[in-house]
Amino acid sequence: MTTETYEIFALKYGCQTNRTRYFNFMADDDHASPGPIDYFVWVIRNDNRTIVVDTGFDHKEAANRGREIEILPREILKRIDVDADKIDNLIVSHLHFDHAGTLGDFPNAKFHLQESEMAYATGKCMCDGALNAPFTPDHVCDMVRNVFSGRVQFHDGDAEIAPGITVHHAPGHSKGLQCVRVMTDNGPVVVAADAAHFYENYEMRKPFFITVDAEATLRTYDKLTELAGGIKENVIPGHDPLVLKRYPALSSETQGIVHRLDVPRIA
Repeated sequence: MTTETYEIFALKYGCQTNRTRYFNFMADDDHASPGPIDYFVWVIRNDNRTIVVDTGFDHKEAANRGREIEILPREILKRIDVDADKIDNLIVSHLHFDHAGTLGDFPNAKFHLQESEMAYATGKCMCDGALNAPFTPDHVCDMVRNVFSGRVQFHDGDAEIAPGITVHHAPGHSKGLQCVRVMTDNGPVVVAADAAHFYENYEMRKPFFITVDAEATLRTYDKLTELAGGIKENVIPGHDPLVLKRYPALSSETQGIVHRLDVPRIA
């Protein structure tokens, strides 16, 4: 079977520094200690194609949620010469506010989404505030409009997006969450998105604070390692500030902003 390899970049566009571990781990024994979180979008590319993973959120959403946005996702993409207008395939890991908030900034993209995530985000579970809190209705409605305009490609489980790039249903944090497996010169790398927010989530088997199914989350942790060829170091969590310490910056000018994930870890 023919495949391709890719570069992968994590692009940090925001953060939340006034946060404790209480909001990061279920039943954590150090819940009052600081637990900062970073917000990323990801770029997967080679000479043949460029694919973006997730669309982040904007300044209005940041203000509403008490987060800090340093730059809009479409603007940070320019740091590596990616034009949001020219992206034709975009993987949406799930529909939480920080992953699907600027869909309109990608006017020509086809959005790849798990069918179960759309069903969850528009179904009876959204009648309960305990479950709908991570979703923003306008974001979900934007995706529904894209469905009606023919711009959503639904997947039911595992699917190939391009040679060497596959998505995989990874439920637990949200019912239809998907991770992305990417073939690189350093072996298979898994962009976990929120299948694991932090290294500590899956390495210590401590689910994130917002979890709709703890058992599914634990099974997903096993799946992440399996998809990475059994190499836990090749699983990239979705929000951990340690990512920017463990992987090299693209250049000295992008230190702490754009880091490369398809190379061996430096720490």
